Amino acid sequence: MRQQIVAGNWKMNKTRDEALALASEIAHMMRDEVRGGSVQTVLCVPFVHLTGVGKLVENQPNLALGAQNCHQKASGAFTGEISAAMLQSVGVQYVILGHSERRQYFGESNELLRDKTDAALAHGLRPIFCCGESLEQREAGVHFELVCGQLTESLFHLTPEQFGQVVIAYEPIWAIGTGRTATSAQAQEMHARLRSHIANHYGAAVADATAILYGGSANPGNARELFSQPDVDGGLIGGASLKSRDFVDIVKSF
Repeated sequence: MRQQIVAGNWKMNKTRDEALALASEIAHMMRDEVRGGSVQTVLCVPFVHLTGVGKLVENQPNLALGAQNCHQKASGAFTGEISAAMLQSVGVQYVILGHSERRQYFGESNELLRDKTDAALAHGLRPIFCCGESLEQREAGVHFELVCGQLTESLFHLTPEQFGQVVIAYEPIWAIGTGRTATSAQAQEMHARLRSHIANHYGAAVADATAILYGGSANPGNARELFSQPDVDGGLIGGASLKSRDFVDIVKSF
């Protein structure tokens, strides 16, 4: 059975006190309301909050600490950047790579993300690798080719063992922060195509074991239907992850 994962992407939100309060609320709700350890929950918080939030989640087996980006180099004169080694040293287990906002605003390419993935894996981090298409690309009918190409160019150089550490997050760009959400059928169609693409390269066993998350305006109202699809293994949650009640309700939607 594939790992079910719900990862909260806090993006550039929350001051120190706000972050600690939100993480504490989520941790307490998870302890009280989420039974068993079948769903891995990840809090991907801003760099400055990693240590503080990490202390709140370190003793909860179903809660993990995540970052939102890392640099492709291990160290050096890269002012303002954070390396995978630094993240690992403060207890980070997961790192988001290739989010559409990073691709759009910071020009991150498939080639760069290949290097970032290598850096993350070399330091024991599990990449949450984001892929997705714009509305224009979907309407032009090139969305399957484009999204599968993102995996090919950034991930298919990995060994099967390395690829097994990667979590895929499909995020239709047209549904991020817009209030629009892909229908469960649209999400399932893309997730199934991605799993088939992985199987063609790595084989069915690797593909069947790969967690593929949905990341486009998922919320407590639509999570259950989305997560019920056979190839949707959880969610990368944006806005709803900033509200403890909403986020934990999404975790409970399996």
